[in-house]
Amino acid sequence: MKRILITLLYLAVLLPCFANCNKAIEKALLEYVSDKDARIGIAVIVNGTDTISVNGKRDFPMMSVVKFPLALTVVQWIDANGLSLNDSIAFSQKALKENTYSPMLKRYGKKRNTMTVRELLEWSLVESDNNASDILLNHVGGISGATKIMKKIAIPDNIEIGASEDDMHRDPYLSYLNRTTPLAMAELFDRFDNEMRNTSLSYSEIATMLEQCRTGIDRLVAPFLSSDATIGHKTGTGFPTPDGRISAINDCGYVNLPNGARYSIAVFVADSGYDMAETSAIIAEISRIVWIGLTEHKKD
Repeated sequence: MKRILITLLYLAVLLPCFANCNKAIEKALLEYVSDKDARIGIAVIVNGTDTISVNGKRDFPMMSVVKFPLALTVVQWIDANGLSLNDSIAFSQKALKENTYSPMLKRYGKKRNTMTVRELLEWSLVESDNNASDILLNHVGGISGATKIMKKIAIPDNIEIGASEDDMHRDPYLSYLNRTTPLAMAELFDRFDNEMRNTSLSYSEIATMLEQCRTGIDRLVAPFLSSDATIGHKTGTGFPTPDGRISAINDCGYVNLPNGARYSIAVFVADSGYDMAETSAIIAEISRIVWIGLTEHKKD
């Protein structure tokens, strides 16, 4: 309740000024990305109302950002069937692919053939484990099952799941079937932070996992490492292309500032001509531009 009152007060005082602030931030972002050797999409939704967009309606591959909407379908399936995150999912050794990113497999090997839904979600969201993600996807009925649930919970049509992690491992270009626009993903994170996380204990635990995400600390989170802001996010990392580029480096999430302001942000960098560290630094600078722009506006 206290957080809600603070947010309402903040909005009442500053909302009339946000339009000019957002235009200034959008201009700064446009100038920053204009000379970058990459295709960059950005969307920011401030306090659930005001939108900043740079290529916000263009399609981008999600990579492991897909694990966020997938997690929402898992929670919806769990809640709809009267289950909980404490219930277990059994899986075979064949589900544990060795030649993929799987810190879960590295820790346990193939000795475990059952885990709770919570454990699998933590591996998928916090550590971005590919095996955990595919076990969860199969549990909700595969791609078709996940798509049906996404429609049921009104996830934007511009967010599509079309390939599993195993599919993408066999053919990296199938990753383009998992697509979104920056605006659609920013809208989903905004809705999750403002609404969905409060609808059930399961959804609230997803928020905790997003806020514990251990991947991509040099991206959206980088400017906030010594701040009191709360950031929940999900990263995505692509593959080297034949022409020496990186197919995609992404980071999307929400930021809650100590003053009660909040915003969601989605940044997608496709076909980057830079290395991993340099591309991640681009996302970090975009994050800094948005944060500083909003903070300086608050001071004014």
